[in-house]
Amino acid sequence: MTAILGGGISGLSAAFYALENRKLGPLVLLEISDRLGGWMRSVKSKSNAIFEKGPRTVRPLGLAGANTLAMIDELNLADKIIPISSAHSASKNRLIYADNKLHTLPNSLMSLFRVNSPFNRPLFTVIFDDLAAGKGAAGDESLYSFTERRFGKDIADYLISPMMCGICAGDAKKISVNFLFKSLAEMEQKYGSIVKGLWKKRWQEILNSKRKKAPEEKAEMLVGSAAQARRERWAIWGLQGGIQQLPEALEKKLAEGDVQIRLKTQVRSITFKPDFVEVDVSGEIQRFERVISSLAAGELGKLLQEQHPQLARELEAIPTVTVAVINFEFPGKILPMEAFGFLVPPKEKIPILGVIFDSCTFPHRSSTVLTVMMGGAWFDEYFGVNSSREHMESLALEQLRKILGIRVDPSDTHFQILKNCIPQYIVGHEERVKRIRNYISAHKMPLTLCGSSYQGVGLNDVILSAKQAVHDIS
Repeated sequence: MTAILGGGISGLSAAFYALENRKLGPLVLLEISDRLGGWMRSVKSKSNAIFEKGPRTVRPLGLAGANTLAMIDELNLADKIIPISSAHSASKNRLIYADNKLHTLPNSLMSLFRVNSPFNRPLFTVIFDDLAAGKGAAGDESLYSFTERRFGKDIADYLISPMMCGICAGDAKKISVNFLFKSLAEMEQKYGSIVKGLWKKRWQEILNSKRKKAPEEKAEMLVGSAAQARRERWAIWGLQGGIQQLPEALEKKLAEGDVQIRLKTQVRSITFKPDFVEVDVSGEIQRFERVISSLAAGELGKLLQEQHPQLARELEAIPTVTVAVINFEFPGKILPMEAFGFLVPPKEKIPILGVIFDSCTFPHRSSTVLTVMMGGAWFDEYFGVNSSREHMESLALEQLRKILGIRVDPSDTHFQILKNCIPQYIVGHEERVKRIRNYISAHKMPLTLCGSSYQGVGLNDVILSAKQAVHDIS
């Protein structure tokens, strides 16, 4: 019997893939809350618009993107996909707010040769910055430091820093370069320049394309929704009725597969014995052959503290941040332009991370739906003293009025604080994860890890991590 800890998307995905692995025996999924899906939650407004509390769109590209779409097909959700093409305004128009106004980020080749505020130079000039930078010291460094050193402070401040606010609500001055730019950091060490590395890579691709390819070297054969996504050039996609359709479909699939799902169930400790694992489940000791944990690393560390304090310390050293999500619906079409939304560089010193223009991506009748994200790495700085709903909603609405010129009152709102929702891959994260996995392997612990704490915080990354975790048991 196998215990799967956590009923978020990673735990549900692990159970989904484990259904096909007979070595794991009967499956028991343990979730402390009264619902499945974790941070994936879709709420309906008074007018039936969708308020998303977590992710809302998914990228289809790459192995991870294709893997998620394959899951969508298997769960019979393909007919609910809402594709957003690369030509859609929500794909093309990405904004940042700086110097008291909104700026559209360059979105075409020609725009790289023009001066686009808040930058005071054409962005193609980063090529010369990179060529002049030389090779930095080997080893991990912050994403901000790497970007500033190779491309300039303006790129670090106005492009990379707000991007980190949107991806992981994090501070680029603390996030590891390997989180986002690992391949570029490797190019720097190998070639002394990213531009040189990209050129050599492209030249090698050209040479490879000229020789006859063996069947196994041909491009991956995509099928179903993944093939459609490539053919139709989807940039992102969502689901009719909200992204919560995915965990709900997984729950149904698991129930059909006789997975035992136990809600409102607290795991208090885990003890590894020579031939089994003892798990304290809400005060009752149960035995399992193996544990798959999708819990946040820090939460898992608390369960292992007594028996494996060294491992617990490593797990608990992976920090998380808290994000407040405030959804607003306004009557009428009131936005100044169609776009995915805007992000705010931390240097602007205002209490929001960014705003998503939900109704631009997924229109709803004649209303405007926006989601304001607040806090993240700066939650305590801005809201440590007062994180009440009234205070935070008031601040969010104040910023919407100032930045977007909104004058009407919202017809509906929804507020939620997602405590410790996003892990932070700070400098040294990759080496820490290696130590964690090596410890588990060296002690022959029947414990497998998946989820956002280790190898990617995106929805695609988390689902793929669950698939890999189950595969590693085979």
